[in-house]
Amino acid sequence: MKKETIPTMNPINETHRIQTGQLDVPPRLLLGPGPSNAHPRVLQALGMRQVGHLDPHFIALMNDIQELLRYAWQTDNELTIPVSGTGSAAMEASLANTVEPGDVVLVGVNGYFGERLVDMAGRYGADVRRLEKEWGQTFTLDELRAGLEKHRPAILALVHAETSTGARQPLEGVGQLCRELDCLLLVDTVTSLGGVPLFLDAWDIDLAYSGSQKCLSCPPGLAPLTLGPRAVARLHNRQTKVANWYLDMSQLGRYWGSERTYHHTAPINMNYALREALRLVAGEGLEARWARHQANAELLWDGLEALGLACHVAREFRLPSLTTVRVPEGVDARVVARTLLNDYNIEIAGGFGPLAGKIWRIGLMGFNSRRENVLLLLSALERVLS
Repeated sequence: MKKETIPTMNPINETHRIQTGQLDVPPRLLLGPGPSNAHPRVLQALGMRQVGHLDPHFIALMNDIQELLRYAWQTDNELTIPVSGTGSAAMEASLANTVEPGDVVLVGVNGYFGERLVDMAGRYGADVRRLEKEWGQTFTLDELRAGLEKHRPAILALVHAETSTGARQPLEGVGQLCRELDCLLLVDTVTSLGGVPLFLDAWDIDLAYSGSQKCLSCPPGLAPLTLGPRAVARLHNRQTKVANWYLDMSQLGRYWGSERTYHHTAPINMNYALREALRLVAGEGLEARWARHQANAELLWDGLEALGLACHVAREFRLPSLTTVRVPEGVDARVVARTLLNDYNIEIAGGFGPLAGKIWRIGLMGFNSRRENVLLLLSALERVLS
């Protein structure tokens, strides 16, 4: 019997056919600004076999994720979903769906992620205005009121947990102010969801987004997003199409809503992981989880002070999930971080922008916010600095 051959038009180029070894990853303790180490149960869920993205079992799992996200954010918002992508995808979705060309968007810029909001809003045609503070400071209600009265924006965008500085922006009263002056309040909660007190409905927050890899202790790849009734109304009353097809919530909402209309193939296993991460949040309870993050942060702050190190942000505005530490005079921040990584398998990060070389960023997020991790880091840091 004649053997069939596969016809080829050209000889196969073997240049890039490399022989690689089995994947071997070092056992890092990720105490930087993210990602944090995923909880072992989250990793276990990630490895479970797939079903289809419209399978009845997966649809039930989607319902679980939406309910658990509502709990974590303390909201009843119907349009609450995980966007397929990292936190920046949900950041972009929040703007793509609510900004139309010419809309005035006022952004509180007191760190890198405020700058990113400015950049993204401008790409959707917004007339972007800025409120500015030094990196590490926060805005007062009076400053926000003055900015709103001056610029009369359609949207006020604030970063609740500024990952570049470690500052926590107080949000109490801001939503009420935005309603008084007829604008939407958009909030970045990437480094606060699951680790820092958040009450979206009680604080009248209209839109919020987050990431899976910080206080939720899930690998990066999904980005929680929620739109309140006023944001949904703005979406439905647009005069122009949402400029981003993939992030259009009027379409995605039908996949995550009762219709379950196909939009894209959701990352099945990442949704398994996020469901387990959120289940751990609900199992622990928000009050206990927030208290744990605060207690371990204070243990770190006291330990740093005992080592003669100062924090960059005033104590009342510090994030329990991310601490910024001033680098002592004469110390090379990069050398210290590299030594911690190479000699102790501990990752921390340096600053960037105006804080480059001036601070270290230490994350205690989710599964990693534990007393033993704080004591291990302080011991290693003391040895490296000495």
